[in-house]
Amino acid sequence: MKTIALIVAAGRGERAGGGPPKQYRRLAGMPVLRRSLMPFLTHPRVAGVRVVIADGHRDDYVRATGGLDLMPPVTGGAERQESVRLGLESLAAENPDAVLIHDAARPFVPGAMIDRVLDALTAAPGALPVLPVVDTLKRGAGGMVGETVPRDGLWRAQTPQGFRYPEILAAHRVAAGGPPATDDAALAERAGLAVALVEGAEDAAKLTTADDLARAEARLAAVLETRVGTGFDVHRIGPGDAMMLGGVAIPHDGALVGHSDADVALHALTDAILGALADGDIGAHFPPSDPQWRGAASDRFLADAVRRVRERGGRIRHLDLTLICERPKIGPHRDAIRARIAEICGVAVDRVSVKATTTERLGFTGRQEGVAAQAAATLALPADDPGAE
Repeated sequence: MKTIALIVAAGRGERAGGGPPKQYRRLAGMPVLRRSLMPFLTHPRVAGVRVVIADGHRDDYVRATGGLDLMPPVTGGAERQESVRLGLESLAAENPDAVLIHDAARPFVPGAMIDRVLDALTAAPGALPVLPVVDTLKRGAGGMVGETVPRDGLWRAQTPQGFRYPEILAAHRVAAGGPPATDDAALAERAGLAVALVEGAEDAAKLTTADDLARAEARLAAVLETRVGTGFDVHRIGPGDAMMLGGVAIPHDGALVGHSDADVALHALTDAILGALADGDIGAHFPPSDPQWRGAASDRFLADAVRRVRERGGRIRHLDLTLICERPKIGPHRDAIRARIAEICGVAVDRVSVKATTTERLGFTGRQEGVAAQAAATLALPADDPGAE
């Protein structure tokens, strides 16, 4: 089957407390929406992913999904049911065999759960992932218990809910303007479509309140792994009256020579971060053969490496830099360098260490022909997706 995932992200999320809508809030550095998209973007049986967004949320959407291979978004309606219908209508030209309809506030969907939903569509026009109701149910009135409700045969519905595309589109068109359904499976029931029950997953719980978001944050913190990368760089000294070191111009009777501003400290830090990410090196992302980087400020390179950390849902825990040179003396400028690096990386200054040493007048640094720098970066990155199976 050609399957497209439709991610519904048009809600306002008032129950999650103040701040931006919950789908655009960050969990361990990554927007909830981005986390919700990843299981579908990486699933081999999903041909495309489209997001339904609210009017006025396009900037938030662009920031949350930068670099992802998504179909263009579509603007939803005032209510979820209308948003889903508009999303389904937008897929008419694609004419998929099946569609997965998923709430953007469920960021931890296991790949095996997606498989179970798709497998069920070979025998039924709809499939609903569910979990058993395990708590005793009570009906209440006026703050008092009215009766105990038998839980036999009751299930908790989740998403993604899967449907054969023509049938669910027709059901939504018939239901447009009528009483709202609580989910797409309920709407399918009204249309007389058989909906198969498949096993859901506790991991796929919906984030609704501020407490839900806090628990999700704690969960991700528990599965972060520590990565360490190292970097080393050298630049020779040439004519000039100042050196760029750690983003700070230090007066000197020479300048570092390179294709960019030759900031050996920021280059080493950039490579250390890229090393921890296993994402190549500075030359792979900013080749010296490219004229656009001639004379470029090296803070751009470091900022790009930091961006890559954040896009992976990671955080910088610590940066350790050692400058190796006879002159200039680094001590008087140490605090300024630490502050500038912290500013570029968006971390507290107490997470940045800057040291200096000499080679006792040995080698090219001892002869004051160049400056070397070595760096280490410690990152916290999400381990294997906690929703994966």
